[in-house]
Amino acid sequence: MQARVKIVFYLFLIWLFIVLIRLFHFQVMSKTLNSANVFNKKLSADRGKIYSSNGSLLAVNEKIYTLYFDKSKTEDWDSYAQELSSLLELDPATVSARIKKYSVWVPIKNNLSLEQKLRLEQKIDTKPLYFEEGYSRFYPEASDSAHLTGFVGKNSKGENVGYFGVEGYYNDILTGLSGVFKSERGGGQLPLIFGLQEVIKPINGADLYLTVDKGIQSIVKKRTALANERYGAKLGCSIVAEVATLKIKALSCLPDYDPNDYQTASPSAFINPTVSNVYEPGSIFKPLVVAMALEEKKITPETVVDESGPVQFGQYFIRTWDNKYEGQISITRVLQRSSNVGMIRIQEKLGNDLFYEYLDRFGFLEKTGIDLQGEVSSVIKPKKNWYPIDYAVASFGQGIAVTPIQMITAFDAIINNGVLLKPYVVEKIMQGDKTKIIKPQQRGRVVSVETSQQIRKLLVEVVKGGEVKWDVPDGYLIGGKTGTAQIAVEGKYDPEKTLASFIGFFPADQPKFIVMTMLKEPSASIWGSETAAPLFFEIVKDLILYYNIASSY
Repeated sequence: MQARVKIVFYLFLIWLFIVLIRLFHFQVMSKTLNSANVFNKKLSADRGKIYSSNGSLLAVNEKIYTLYFDKSKTEDWDSYAQELSSLLELDPATVSARIKKYSVWVPIKNNLSLEQKLRLEQKIDTKPLYFEEGYSRFYPEASDSAHLTGFVGKNSKGENVGYFGVEGYYNDILTGLSGVFKSERGGGQLPLIFGLQEVIKPINGADLYLTVDKGIQSIVKKRTALANERYGAKLGCSIVAEVATLKIKALSCLPDYDPNDYQTASPSAFINPTVSNVYEPGSIFKPLVVAMALEEKKITPETVVDESGPVQFGQYFIRTWDNKYEGQISITRVLQRSSNVGMIRIQEKLGNDLFYEYLDRFGFLEKTGIDLQGEVSSVIKPKKNWYPIDYAVASFGQGIAVTPIQMITAFDAIINNGVLLKPYVVEKIMQGDKTKIIKPQQRGRVVSVETSQQIRKLLVEVVKGGEVKWDVPDGYLIGGKTGTAQIAVEGKYDPEKTLASFIGFFPADQPKFIVMTMLKEPSASIWGSETAAPLFFEIVKDLILYYNIASSY
């Protein structure tokens, strides 16, 4: 009996020794000889959401699934092919061919919704099926804020990447940081008992809260769409911003696209014309030049200038828009009549050096820094390349090309007590329990408070006594200026192709909002006073009702 016990004991020792040798081989030798035996799995972070200023969702993640078929779980492939084809509305022959092509794991369909997944699980035996979870970006408001949000697409590596708008500008912040699961594997790719098992959790992307008011955004888009149709414009853009902060409350350009279905849109639709395209601003530029001359004491609001006839530069003659002249006219009348000749006289008083210096002060020689992907700067020649006629035509907004966001930023400065601000569309960034509030940022002072007050009064008179009588809301002081810039075609201006615009603010006694409207090549009328201006006043009425803004008197 004792002999049997000893034999069993020795056999146990031998077995234990073999086990220890095998463990040593798997956990030490395999690690030493093959350090590549570390299994890494990427743990994706959730992309941050995008909200409007009132908390409405503008961009969110929706779960999607890729469906795989595991051939090792059944031999009845044809039956499954028929059932899957019927439930997923796929061609049975295509599904059968795919199952025959792959050895084990067969990809059947991408981008299944949760609803489709649940329906499959209810209708079919899911033992041979495998669902790989992913996400798709969803924009609840569809195209309403397309040029503000941008969209999420794929890069060359098949990774999700934000393009255009805030999706592109804040891509890194929205994406977050991926995590990783590390596991040392031995023979047969099994985890080692005493090997490395490490999990680095992903850090989800931050949520963005925009300055944009969803309600106003929807209203502005509808108004711009109606104006495009009414006036036969090729492009329409409208911007609404707070005067004191330059927060963008609404921005809409049409035509646009649906970011949920960006693959079907023309790539040109992705471009946001307010930040990525430049235009000759035309007469909406004139108040800036008047502000320059007022600030430098070259003129006063009571100054009169000569508008007795065209101004000649070599072989070229610069005329008023209607080729009519009133002789000695006031600064107010220059703006009311939108007199090109009068503006040349004001620019001459200011001088070329100061004029170009102010282009820089107003921010036209650089980008505004707005937090939207794709911003470009103006097209303005270096000072050494300017001729006298360049200064003359620039005084009424031709011969220089700026972005609409540069234009509204500069105009805001002359009505906002002379302070140049940085426009922005994101006011809050939230990540976990941390919140970053984006505050208004001053870029400098361009004119004095006194000059700003003078310009506001002049622009109120422009609206009151303009060449066209607009539907101005009763009881409200509104200041503004029209623009009608001829568009250059093959190096020559086409008088029938114009960029019609209007830029204005209200209530003028205490400016709260600044609004810019722009219509490219309207066919109903070439004049900004007859196209862009009515659109401006329609938006102003909507803002008054929406925010319940009290009348001025």
